Amino acid sequence: MLRNRLFALLGLLVIASMVLAACGAPAATEEAPAATEAATEAPTAEPTAPPTTRHGGWLDEIAVSSVTADQAVTQITAGAIDIYTRGVASDRVQEIKDAGVCYAQSYGGYYDILFNPAVFTDTAKLNPFSNQKMREAMNWLVDRNYINQEIYGGGSLPKYTVFTTQLVDYTGVIETARGLEAYYAYNFDQAKSVVDAEMAAMGAELVDGKWAFNGEPIVLAFLIRNDGDGTRLKIGDYFSDQLEKLGFTVDRQYRKSSEASPIWIGSDPKEGQWHIYTAGWVSSGLNRDEKTGFQDMYLPSSGQGIPLFTENASDPAFLEVGDALASGSFSSLEERRDLILEALPLSLKDSLQVWIIDQQVYSPHGCNVGVTYDLGSGIEAAQMPNYNLRFNDQEGGQLKVGTNDLFTDPWNPVGGSNWVWDGFVQKSTYSGSLMADPYTGLYWPLRAEGAEVTVQAGLPVGTNTDWVVLNTADTITVPADAWANWDATTQTFVPAGDGVTAKSKIVMTYPADLYEVTKWHDGSNLSAGDFVMRMIMTFEQAKAESALYDEDVVGNYEAFLSTFKGVKITSTDPLVIETYSDNFYSDAELIATLGDWWPQYGFGEASWAAIAMGNASEAAGETAWGAGKADRNAVEWTSFIGGPSLDLLNAQLDTLTAASTVPYEATLGQYVTAEEAAARYTNLKAFFGDHGHFWVGTGPYFLDSVDLNAKTSLAKNNPDFPDLADRWSAWSNPPLADATLDGPAQVKIGEETAFSLTVTNKAGDAYPTADIKQVKFLVYNDKGETIYVGEGAAGAGEGEYTLTIPADVKLQAGAGKIEAAVVLYPAAIPAFSSLEFVSAP
Repeated sequence: MLRNRLFALLGLLVIASMVLAACGAPAATEEAPAATEAATEAPTAEPTAPPTTRHGGWLDEIAVSSVTADQAVTQITAGAIDIYTRGVASDRVQEIKDAGVCYAQSYGGYYDILFNPAVFTDTAKLNPFSNQKMREAMNWLVDRNYINQEIYGGGSLPKYTVFTTQLVDYTGVIETARGLEAYYAYNFDQAKSVVDAEMAAMGAELVDGKWAFNGEPIVLAFLIRNDGDGTRLKIGDYFSDQLEKLGFTVDRQYRKSSEASPIWIGSDPKEGQWHIYTAGWVSSGLNRDEKTGFQDMYLPSSGQGIPLFTENASDPAFLEVGDALASGSFSSLEERRDLILEALPLSLKDSLQVWIIDQQVYSPHGCNVGVTYDLGSGIEAAQMPNYNLRFNDQEGGQLKVGTNDLFTDPWNPVGGSNWVWDGFVQKSTYSGSLMADPYTGLYWPLRAEGAEVTVQAGLPVGTNTDWVVLNTADTITVPADAWANWDATTQTFVPAGDGVTAKSKIVMTYPADLYEVTKWHDGSNLSAGDFVMRMIMTFEQAKAESALYDEDVVGNYEAFLSTFKGVKITSTDPLVIETYSDNFYSDAELIATLGDWWPQYGFGEASWAAIAMGNASEAAGETAWGAGKADRNAVEWTSFIGGPSLDLLNAQLDTLTAASTVPYEATLGQYVTAEEAAARYTNLKAFFGDHGHFWVGTGPYFLDSVDLNAKTSLAKNNPDFPDLADRWSAWSNPPLADATLDGPAQVKIGEETAFSLTVTNKAGDAYPTADIKQVKFLVYNDKGETIYVGEGAAGAGEGEYTLTIPADVKLQAGAGKIEAAVVLYPAAIPAFSSLEFVSAP
């Protein structure tokens, strides 16, 4: 599943790991992620061909179909597909190499065991995992190293925390993370001891070796995914075997994503249809700041839009610290770090999700295919790949894409499918204010022209690129007339009033020709009304008096409102929007995202007319944007691309057209006329007539057709897209590094000892020292405990460092290890290296 909101899903949110491009080459030395800063200018592509005159994408068509992972290589060699965007597990890499197929290697996804935390409505049935101590104990039940070796061939990374193993935030607290990993390492006896005590305390009895409650066996409904690369099925069977050793009866329900989703996402957790799910997540791009991860992946304030999160009765202390991190409620990097150090152990005690693996995967493709890889999320989940996807030797053509599944859940922009394969197709139809940098996790302007960011003096914020202007101020005053909330009854914004201040102010400016050059795929021009509708919908669903009210969004809305201070459109032509917030990031480019009101709703891009159509259907009690509300009200989960929703939406569109309705007229009427409304609805209706769906965006491709039964889609080039196809071509060669440690095999206790570290690029040349931000190293004893953390000292040569263990470090006789992390500026992926030694008197 994809974390694709700008609060995440999974980002956005947002989790990452390592990607390498390869073409029949050996796998690179194992590396893992960490923190970066970007150059002040965008990469410049080497001139290899005359500039293109082509607008939109490089391709004429992108045809996507569902292909099982075990058929991916065969289909590529047979010419049935050109690329498999969903990575396959490391146990299949030899097959890829033997076939002579090119591939991308990535740590682009992570798997876990997800629990239903609800107390069931039927009190005669016990849910063991409504008990946090039971969930915590499951960490000791899982041998992550065994799973990595036996299922993933040793090619992935065991995962214990929500942070991507060895990425930015993990590396910053690596000594604490390693300590938690040691504490929660596989210990079956410890797991059994906790389970025996807690089950008895909840009233369960062990009868003939099996747990029972109220005289009936406790049967755990375990949703085990049997599609994709096949590794989740193996994880599910392993975990089932472990549970059965504890005395549980496990109902192993092997299901595809489309079969499992209506249960773990679509059902009310309190109904008790499931207990456990083999979950998988992918970030929407490289995430250099994972402070929202605790809120996103554990807490009832999560923005995932999935009912199970709201049912998690989190420890109040964990809720407080997780929300504080997500909202930026700290004033220094030290305070931020302290919050993380508090949240990490609380998250493992909560264990709504027991993390298993940061997976290394391989995405095979024909060697004539060019594509950009995001260093954090590979191909499918990232923003930029569709902009650069092409045949290397030509412009145009139809490129055939295979992926794991399609149309797992209904598509709608407000609360629809969050699956990564659906997202890949959707993102080809998107535009936006900003473009995520696939190497650094920063952002560049896409449709925006620039941003000015002002932060409260003293906050730890810097800027890395020249498109953002960073200022500081002792006090940031919110204009009294800025929109700070929404009255769903009067359909007007509530002003901030006098005396309100904020920690950050973002002024996002758009080019003068924005409305002229940016068109929706139905032919309508983008307008200020599209941005205003986005603002309205940020509030509307959380208002109890609204027909759109959805209890599932309230937690995330309240978390947003705790830091949001106001928004003000200071000019409509050119468009200039000021946003005020108490949230902030350490990078001004990330703060700029807080001021992005582009009509992207978290699950898709949409015009105000399309949103009005969906709103009208929900208000009539026919459909619902979100899965939970649809289930509770027994109505259709809104789909813009198929099923019964289409007729319902189409009928509402006819009604809106007949009346030239301006939705939320008291507010939107200031930006939209009745004549424009009539034209917008007419254009949307015509698009539906031509293509059979309502999925309309502004991106380099438009969605021409879908077949929900065959699981195929066809996107075609958008010749009206403002940009030339080569705008993002410079992002093609990630500046990654390798690291090699050398030093004595024996260390004498009580004496200073030096190790040498050499850092090179992927071609084997010395990595410029100026491009290396930090070399951090840890020393471990024979129990895996961290006994020293140090900084490497740069040597005389490029990429050379000395790592010195001081004489007073309390080494003990026996085995030891030194581990180095090399943090880079040009790419948010560090190089890691380790070396074992023996300590002796």
